[in-house]
Amino acid sequence: MSRTIAMLAYPGCQLLDVSGPWQVFATANELSGRTLYGLHLAAAQPGSVTTNGGLPLQADIDWRHLDDLAPLDTLLIAGGSGHAAQCRDPALLEVLRHQAERVQRLGAICTGAFLLAAAGLLDGRRATTHWRHCARLAREHPEVEVLDDALYLESGGVHTSAGVTAGIDLALSLLEADQGSELAGRVARELVMFLHRPGGQSQFSELLAQQQRASGPLRRLLDRLHADPGKPYRLEEMANSIAVSPRHLSRLFRRQLNTTPTGYLTRLRLEQARVALIESPQPLSLERLARHWQLGGAEQLRRLFLRHYGIPPSLYRQRFGHHPDNRGTPSLTPDVKEAPCPSASPCSPSARRC
Repeated sequence: MSRTIAMLAYPGCQLLDVSGPWQVFATANELSGRTLYGLHLAAAQPGSVTTNGGLPLQADIDWRHLDDLAPLDTLLIAGGSGHAAQCRDPALLEVLRHQAERVQRLGAICTGAFLLAAAGLLDGRRATTHWRHCARLAREHPEVEVLDDALYLESGGVHTSAGVTAGIDLALSLLEADQGSELAGRVARELVMFLHRPGGQSQFSELLAQQQRASGPLRRLLDRLHADPGKPYRLEEMANSIAVSPRHLSRLFRRQLNTTPTGYLTRLRLEQARVALIESPQPLSLERLARHWQLGGAEQLRRLFLRHYGIPPSLYRQRFGHHPDNRGTPSLTPDVKEAPCPSASPCSPSARRC
């Protein structure tokens, strides 16, 4: 049976908040060869709606006439810079309250959560929004429990998601609930997405944020490390590459990134190992994975996963791996253990190898 989904747009909405989730459901229709979802774009009136990037969308229904879509299964509200003006529209807020009692699923992408909050539909519920606006949502709506590290969540039947691309994560989760993981996984691969993106919004962007914070010679070094994180690096080599002493390099890392050269490189390599772990179609040997990314042995890799992600590698792959062959609990068989690699602990003065 086909489900009817409406996306709510308005002047100044974020284009990807609409097009991202829309494409998930449209691709599900395409890959399944049948109309699993009937899609509609609702606005103040049918016709052109200009997004905050200037690209217009074409609405096919007035949001006052959503009752004509019988039965309407899901209503998703886009975020964007125009959301504040919509929060002051009593007619729209009343429509949202009415639809909340009618639809099977109500949700918001990014700052669309502010519209749900303004309508009182998040009271007593957990919710999230773009990380940059979480504090404001909590301040303006203290009756809402705001989670600033969630990519998406459901609370009391209402769905919210973090910024922009997290709307795709939310849509994939709804698709998986409707049609199962096999089709959802196919759609995710078609869109070159994770079916279950690992971590929360702050964790996912942490290394990128650190790279962007760096400036001058340190930024050049980080670009080099990101380009080839599996290469063996010595502290002196890294320092020489930007014409500073090893001691000064350590000061730059501490001053700009609040970490050490070794700590940064270890976290970068761990991120590469994490991606390889969940994207591989076959279970990986932890020993080989640790050796490849210069992270010591299997036991060290387990400890690093527990420290940074809170769960061991086997459970991490089980929870976040999205290949269709990985439906059971994966078996990550380690090879023999080996002595710790200096890269997983502070550089020793004698070895100075990271």
